[in-house]
Amino acid sequence: MTACVIRLDAPRLRAYETQLADLLVDAVDGGASLGFLAPLERAAAVAWWRERAEGVAAGRLAVWAARDGDRVVGTVGLAFPDKPNSRHRAELVKLLVHRDARGKGLGRTLLTAAERSAAALGVTLLHLDTETGSPAEHLYRAAGWAGAGTIPDYAADPAGVLRPTTLYYKHVTAG
Repeated sequence: MTACVIRLDAPRLRAYETQLADLLVDAVDGGASLGFLAPLERAAAVAWWRERAEGVAAGRLAVWAARDGDRVVGTVGLAFPDKPNSRHRAELVKLLVHRDARGKGLGRTLLTAAERSAAALGVTLLHLDTETGSPAEHLYRAAGWAGAGTIPDYAADPAGVLRPTTLYYKHVTAG
């Protein structure tokens, strides 16, 4: 697979919202704990992505999409806090890779793009949460993210079962 990773501005996010929605539905159907319960209706996923365009336009959110040809096969985002004392950090959000595109390094490519962009923007600390024991944990650890702790019963998985969540962080620098 030859995926091209691009940062989406608000108009481009709106142009890709249905493909991003399909990606989100695929991830939830595949068991990824992303804040949604299964089955996730496509219309709800489209509406969720449509709402993200406002955050992108306002600079509160940055979103990247990985495209293989004309198809969106992955995405990642950075959410920027609005508090003056936290402008040095951002939260890594919604790192998704379509089930049929996994195992080819795309998750790592998206993660690296977000990390490098964060550093270029002057962000020095990234943080995220992910379901404890999920495949994503291996990716984050392999990419140098440090575990900060685990919270039991933090979020329901797509089937509605409460699962623990592990918090991770990583210092990034421009370079």
